[in-house]
Amino acid sequence: MVYVSMPFVAAVIGYLTKRVAIEMMYRPLEFVGVRRTFIGWQGVIPRNAHRMASVAMELLTTNLIKPKEIFARLDPERVAEELREPLLRAVEDVTRELMAEYQPQLWEMLPTGAQERVIRQIQADAPRVVERLMRQIAGNIEEVLDVRDMAVRNLVRDKALLNRLIRDTAQPEMRFIAHSGIYFGFVIGLVQLGAWALTHSPWIMPIFGGLTGWLTDWLALKMIFFPREPRKFLFFTWQGMFQRRRMEVAHDYGDMIAREVLTVQNVLEAVLTGPKSDKLFALVQREVQRAIDSQVSLVKPLVVLTVGSRRYQEMKQRAAKRAIELLPTTVQHVEEYASSALDVRNTIITQMQQLTPVQYEGLLRPAFRQDEWKLIAVGAVIGFLVGELQVLLLLH
Repeated sequence: MVYVSMPFVAAVIGYLTKRVAIEMMYRPLEFVGVRRTFIGWQGVIPRNAHRMASVAMELLTTNLIKPKEIFARLDPERVAEELREPLLRAVEDVTRELMAEYQPQLWEMLPTGAQERVIRQIQADAPRVVERLMRQIAGNIEEVLDVRDMAVRNLVRDKALLNRLIRDTAQPEMRFIAHSGIYFGFVIGLVQLGAWALTHSPWIMPIFGGLTGWLTDWLALKMIFFPREPRKFLFFTWQGMFQRRRMEVAHDYGDMIAREVLTVQNVLEAVLTGPKSDKLFALVQREVQRAIDSQVSLVKPLVVLTVGSRRYQEMKQRAAKRAIELLPTTVQHVEEYASSALDVRNTIITQMQQLTPVQYEGLLRPAFRQDEWKLIAVGAVIGFLVGELQVLLLLH
């Protein structure tokens, strides 16, 4: 009975060490243990979130999507049309606010009909302002939006999202790693059985347990990525599992990036708060001030005389500031069209087919490479301890 159990125990060791190694990649999200010591652990991916996100997004922005090409798909006229209703409401609100703040007496003296004519005149020009602004943004997108910085910031801030991006994309590979431990462990267990029968040495169990944990971890990780091209081994052909699943991975990865990373909301947040947000503010300010000057062009001297030159400039700046403040709520109305027009998902799927095997491997390989030895070492230690437990049960 003892001999029969050895291959099965080795298979269990193989499976358990794989499950532990997989979970140690993702959990815990934050460090658990004694800080500034080696006592404790944080998931490999969360601990290296910035590096892994940077590598993944470098690949994304270098080989999969070109921001200028993507944003050129937005039709300025269609955007203006989609924003028409919220834009007209926003223009009316801002006009009333500014007039009440800078010329309250004059505004109150105007009949309601005259006030509405002023508002309608300004509203009529608003779509053209949006179209001009959209053309400038699309033509200079890299000046107002750093796509790589936006994606990295979101993934580092939300480590659970980074985990999902890797885990969901590589779910079959993770399952293969765990299951391979059973088969590799069973084979090593058969060798262990023979060695124990010949020697009855108490070191056989822990040594083979450690070997099972180490070798099966190492083999499983290698078989995910290598060989990069299909290779024939005796009677069967093998290609690294991740390489073989390129089309399926492309769909999963494209879905995740389009749904949770390169979203319209994330893009808007990035252009408003990112490192290049000042460029967008300058564009909006220039267009809004240009629109105001255009509206009052015939009577500008009178307006400046009435309001004062300093107050007139201040009013234009205030209008630009309010336009920027209203952007998040206004842009919500164009989200569906923008998501469809940008077509991030299908772009990624198409471009991923053009990657070389080494480039494609870069989607997942960084998640393992740096701390791969630690995961393998943990597998060996667990295997050794389980083997030692076997010896204690056998001898006592």
